[in-house]
Amino acid sequence: MVIDTELLDRVSEQAKESPRLRMNYNFHQSLDEKCHRFLNAVELGTDVPIHQHPTKDETFVILRGKVRVTTYRDDGSIIEDVVLCAEEGRYGVNIPKGVWHTIEAMEPDSVIFECKEGPFVPHELDGILELPKQ
Repeated sequence: MVIDTELLDRVSEQAKESPRLRMNYNFHQSLDEKCHRFLNAVELGTDVPIHQHPTKDETFVILRGKVRVTTYRDDGSIIEDVVLCAEEGRYGVNIPKGVWHTIEAMEPDSVIFECKEGPFVPHELDGILELPKQ
């Protein structure tokens, strides 16, 4: 399978139509597989809770657009805040297991490639970091 503009456009259109304003396109065949590889199309306004994967590293590589990746300490303070943008030479990040993180679309039609160990575990089971309202 070729990852091309046509595929990115198709997944971005699905993200725009989704109430979550994001859409995955999985290359793995099952949520139980040992390695999860997928496109994640994210649109402006999508809400990805601050979460962690206690036993899994996770890697994001930007394919199109701009996506902010923020990592946090247990107390909610920011470890790192970076905007991935291929045109600006910031292509990706690797997030170690147990590190709180979130992503935010900074441009419409943004798409990242994600890779992490399977099987799938919902964020609610791994944990969500609730920050106090500012």
